[in-house]
Amino acid sequence: MSWQTYVDEHLMCEIEGIRLSSAAIVGHDATVWSQSSSFPPLKPEEITAIMNDFAEPGSLAPTGLYLGGAKYMVIQGEPGAVIRGKKGPAGVTVKKTNQSLVIGLYDEPMTPGQCNMVVERLGDYLIDQGL
Repeated sequence: MSWQTYVDEHLMCEIEGIRLSSAAIVGHDATVWSQSSSFPPLKPEEITAIMNDFAEPGSLAPTGLYLGGAKYMVIQGEPGAVIRGKKGPAGVTVKKTNQSLVIGLYDEPMTPGQCNMVVERLGDYLIDQGL
């Protein structure tokens, strides 16, 4: 299965009539493997900061999580596995796998929990596959 299929069919799928605003699968080295058409352009330093937070949980909390130049307030996550961020009614979930970051961005009416479920389910599957 291509990486684009994972984004199109697993991340951008409808749940209860709603879907993520955008999504991407990005390598630990900041290489974009696949993304939805609406995903913001990433800066390598944004991925570096996210990878640093996975290595040293809490390092993003003072500065915020940046994606595509947008700043998200870091909220509860799972140290070393998931980072979650919020920006008004919108937010982000980042799930770390062995080789990639699965990133989902959402806005109302999607809830943080629905975004977490979509992103983390695919991330867990990729981990199970050794990816």
